[in-house]
Amino acid sequence: MEPIQSIMPVWIILTSSVAAVLIALLGRWPNLRESCIFVAAVIKLGLLLSLAPAVLDGKLYEFEVMELLPNVGLAFKVDALGLLFALVSVSLWIPTTIFSMGFLRPLKRHAQTRFFFFFAIAISSAVGVAFSANLLTLFIFYEVLSLSTYPLVTHHQDDDAIKGGRKYLTYLLGTSIALALPAMIIVYQQTGNLDFTNGGVFASGTSTMLLVVLLVMFLFGFAKAGLMPFHAWLPGAMVAPAPVSALLHAVAVVKVGVFSIIRVLTGIFGVDLLANTPSLSTIVCVLAAVTLIVASLIALTQDNIKSRLAYSTIGQLSYIILGVGLATKIGIAGAALHIPMHAFGKITLFLCAGAIYQACGAKCISEIHGLGHKFPLTMTAFFIGSLCVIGLPPTGGFVSKWYLLNGSLDSDQQWAFAVFLTSSLLNAAYFLPIVYKAFFATPTDPARLDKAKEPPLLTIVPLFITSAGCVLLFFFSDKLFQFANRFAEMYTAQ
Repeated sequence: MEPIQSIMPVWIILTSSVAAVLIALLGRWPNLRESCIFVAAVIKLGLLLSLAPAVLDGKLYEFEVMELLPNVGLAFKVDALGLLFALVSVSLWIPTTIFSMGFLRPLKRHAQTRFFFFFAIAISSAVGVAFSANLLTLFIFYEVLSLSTYPLVTHHQDDDAIKGGRKYLTYLLGTSIALALPAMIIVYQQTGNLDFTNGGVFASGTSTMLLVVLLVMFLFGFAKAGLMPFHAWLPGAMVAPAPVSALLHAVAVVKVGVFSIIRVLTGIFGVDLLANTPSLSTIVCVLAAVTLIVASLIALTQDNIKSRLAYSTIGQLSYIILGVGLATKIGIAGAALHIPMHAFGKITLFLCAGAIYQACGAKCISEIHGLGHKFPLTMTAFFIGSLCVIGLPPTGGFVSKWYLLNGSLDSDQQWAFAVFLTSSLLNAAYFLPIVYKAFFATPTDPARLDKAKEPPLLTIVPLFITSAGCVLLFFFSDKLFQFANRFAEMYTAQ
């Protein structure tokens, strides 16, 4: 189908960047500053939704800004997967901003203007990755996202924040420059092309050994995806404020990592090449499966709430990579669908952790025994978010995991079925006891319980929004599946 030439993708990306400039200029007037964010988010969301009918009909929006290399430009393409990821990132920007206002304002925390400025830049970068038409454009926005989120990770400016931020940049910039960039250069030298196409860019007869080396370099080079052993940046980045952990480390940053890997696997290597070269598919699936299980086991041992959530995220990201590695239409669709399902579940959990900390100072699971009676709304939202990440009805996580399980049975890697089930059981083992202890365990610190007070309304409302989203995604999953299925059909077409 003929692509639609339109500058609309550029305007959508720039909307939050313009908001960032206004945020900086209006820093002395907090109400106006935050109003800019909401206006930009609504405009950005409206523009994205305006593209949906044509994209679901199979059309592509394309635009090239300039040529950077022969046959490679700063170019954008909006397809079903890119639009789905952009919709998730922008829609969750709204409740996270509300939570940020309730989290930062009451305690008069420092550098709030800087915080919201870099948040807006990060959203622009994430959408830039989503709309990238080729590997070079994606790489540029990938790096901008790393740099723009560093001030957010180190927002507290204490020793722990500086140490976490140093690890954050070392891992993300180090791996992308040392592995992803050379791999991209080799691909360009071999093929003269970096565009994402449904058949991949490699000619038939390309050395299998070269393909294996490039595949490993890309998998570890995009370390935002959290594949072990290049995962330690994510637990270290939990020193960031709760809103940062919520949106950037449950949605934007980590999802950019797996999104980049999806683009490489489907658009650079191609699904047919993965399916017909067992060594490639096996490498992807084994690395993802090992990360998935090991991260889940480590999560069981974590007492700090955000650390447990961080290791859970590492495992859940590998669900997506494993789904694509299966190289089946239903597995790829399930992987794409898991992006929004996990995003809503995990952002709910991170926001709940932030609300609990703000209300009573508790950071560890051992400190929240009995707190469910004090914060029933917060812990109910935590329970719903847990069900979504575990993959139980009536939440959206059940639907995406259903497709992933079916995708594994359709593939040559049927052992992945047992991996998915085992991991889901481990998910239940490290989340459900938290809820049980909050509601039914004897308080370990009665004094903390007595002093605890209900979190501010601005931190409670976002929990209602995201936890309700977890349930609504179950009942309206067919709407999102249209995006996932459209993408899978495009890239598995013979």
